[in-house]
Parts: sequence; structure tokens; C-alpha cells
Amino acid sequence: MADLRVKKVKDFSAELTVPGDKSISHRALMFSALSNGPCEITGFLPGEDCRATRDALAAMGVQFEELGDGGTAIRVHGCRGEFTAPERAIDCGNSGTTMRLLSGILAGCPFETELTGDASLTRRPMKRVQLPLEKMGARIRGKGDRCLPPLKITGREKLTPIHYESPVASAQVKSAIMLAGLRAEGKTSISEPHPSRDHTERMLNYFLVKNIREGDTVSIWGGQTPESRDIEVPGDISSAAFWIVAAAARDGARLLIDRVGLNPTRIGILGVMIRMGAQLIERVDESGCEPMGSIEVIGGTLKATEIGGEEIPTLIDEIPILSVAAALAEGTTVIKDAKELRVKESDRISAVAENLRRMGVPVEEFADGMEITGVEKLKGAEIHSLGDHRIAMAFAIAGLFAEGETIIRDVDCIETSYPGFIRELEQLQAMGR
Repeated sequence: MADLRVKKVKDFSAELTVPGDKSISHRALMFSALSNGPCEITGFLPGEDCRATRDALAAMGVQFEELGDGGTAIRVHGCRGEFTAPERAIDCGNSGTTMRLLSGILAGCPFETELTGDASLTRRPMKRVQLPLEKMGARIRGKGDRCLPPLKITGREKLTPIHYESPVASAQVKSAIMLAGLRAEGKTSISEPHPSRDHTERMLNYFLVKNIREGDTVSIWGGQTPESRDIEVPGDISSAAFWIVAAAARDGARLLIDRVGLNPTRIGILGVMIRMGAQLIERVDESGCEPMGSIEVIGGTLKATEIGGEEIPTLIDEIPILSVAAALAEGTTVIKDAKELRVKESDRISAVAENLRRMGVPVEEFADGMEITGVEKLKGAEIHSLGDHRIAMAFAIAGLFAEGETIIRDVDCIETSYPGFIRELEQLQAMGR
């Protein structure tokens, strides 16, 4: 397991792009596979999580062609959802998105499949997709009351449409039900307590599949086949978030991030950073499947804020790096309503709190969040990533502000979502000393 050593930098000026959006890359593969012909995907994220989705679909008979450009351009030959039973268990690696969304597809396939994953994924509960998919007629079995992987899924060619009241705002749960809804005989609806990411709805619209949103309820009609189309995946705002914080908290820094996704259901971090005093300029192009554009950041002084409520689903993956921003801000920041962080790749509330304390930051931990008091100077420390890519990257950014050396243990996990992060970090350190 590799380690990463990080030292403090001064101000810097940089322009960069970030790898393709992971959430959109997963969905682009799946909807292309469900479509009625070839689809070319550009800007695809060739990280481990998305490769797990590609390998899973290949095991189900989907054909792919590499079009060059380092694995970021792929042609997918759509098979109208006429998948074949895989010969062995499908390994989803570390990807909860792969397992949960694929469960929705497999619910409508008339064969049995086993989905497994690495040690981290097999500790993540799948009951939240098991319950609605079994209501639709599939059979899903996991370990214990929480339905832990590996999962054994027995699908049906025709599913029963349902209206499901989801207890959580989860794009993965919503997407799994909508994917299953394509194989249901009628209208399937999902209501959420708050709207979650809408990548699935946007992609359905792009692939000319009828769905509608009414308030907090989204509906889809079964029996539809996505029309094959080429798709460009924008840069991942969750990846850009690390650099946004690095620049916003450094007086004198300037940063331009180009061709990044600016979907309104994903940019909660920008609103929080603006509340914290960050100087941000957005330029948006809405001509494609997803809005994308550029973000310019001018560094300065951050101040504390409160993060919670309906904005949490729009920035759930960015809370580790926002916690670092809180540690660098003046005052005490409160993060609440984020209990979902307890069941990510790690218990992210506990992991963030422990590692911030190691760097000299006062943190009070709650069941659903934290209270973080900013400090004038972070101190270098030994950081444990727990195999969680977002913890590893968030504290690599913290190391840029710390006195002395910061050592992040086990950074191999970064490849799951951001190939090239360490290279970008090293370049930033070289220019900012």
C-alpha cells in the first residue's frame, strides 16, 4: 500500500481540467448498453470504479471498443437490454454505484446473478435497494438484516410497477428503481424526502426515454428502449472540489478549472464555499446532456458556516473536503443531517474527525455530523485514509496548508475515482513553494 507525503505550499496560479464525472460515466455505460445501437462516450473516467461497471456489463455480453485517448473514449454496442447470464460472480470492486444500479438492471433479467466486491463494499448495506426491487418482483438475498454483499439476484423478465416512498434522498436508490422500471409493465414512481442528483433523469431524457418529475416524485414508463446517442461526460465537480478548496483558502492563489460539470443538483459545494467567503466565477454551457463550463477561483480568507438540510444530497461526497475548508476557516462550522456519511467507503464522519484532530483541529463529532473549529495553522500528521479515496484526497489538500510534513497512508484507493490526482498535486507543490 502506497503512502503520499505532502508539504506546505504558498500561493499559486494554475489552469487544469479534472477527469470525467464518475456518476455520469457509470450511467453513460449502462444506458448505452441498454440502447438500440452503438454509442460513443468521450470524457469517460477510466478509474477503477467505472472499470468495474464496464467489466460487469462485458460479463453480461455487452461489446466495447477502445477509441484511444487513454481509455477516455469508448464505443458501446447497445444490446437493447438483452443481456446474457454471466458465467461467474460479478466483482463490483469498491463501487457502490456499480452494485446498486446494476441491481436495478438485473432485477429485470430472467436469470440469477451474484454481485460481490472488495472488503469495503461488502460492509455497505444494500437493503435500501433490496426492498423496492423485491416489491417489483425480483429476489435479492444478502447477509443479515442489512443485506450486506455478496448479493444473489434472481430477476424477472417483466416486473411489477410500484410507487415507492424512499426514506432517504439517494440517487443510487432512485436510479436502481428507474432502471428496473424500464422492465415493468406500466408506470413506476419514486418519491424522495428531498431531490437527489438528477443525472439519471437527464440521461433518460437525452436517450429519449419518457420520464417526468412532479415535485419530489419522478416517474418512468416501462417498455421503452433508449435511443443510441453519443455522449460527452463533463469533468467531475467532486474531483474539482479538492482544488477549489485548495485555491479558495490560500490568499493570493488563482485557479481556473475548465469543462467541469455544473449540474444544479451537484454544485451545492459552490454555494457553501461562497457562503464561506470564497470568490468564485462560473461560466455555464447547457447545450449537451449535462451542463458544463468553467470555474474561476481567487484565493482569500474563509469564514465558518452551517451545512445541513436539503443541501446535503447535493454535496454529500464533498463533505470531507468541506471539512478541511472548515478547519482553515475563521470560526466554528457545523455540519449536520449527514448520517449517510457513516455508510460510505468508510465511516467518513469518524475518519474526518479523527484525522482533523491529528492535525490540531478541535472537532466535536455527532451521529449525523461534526462541529469543526478553524485553527490558524494546521500541523503535519500521519493520516489514515482507511482505503477511502475521498479521505485520502481531502487530507492531501490539508497537507498543503500544514506546518511540517503530512503523510497519508494507503493512497492506492485514489485511483478508484481520480487517476492523475497525485500528479496534479505534485505539480501544484512544485509551483507553490
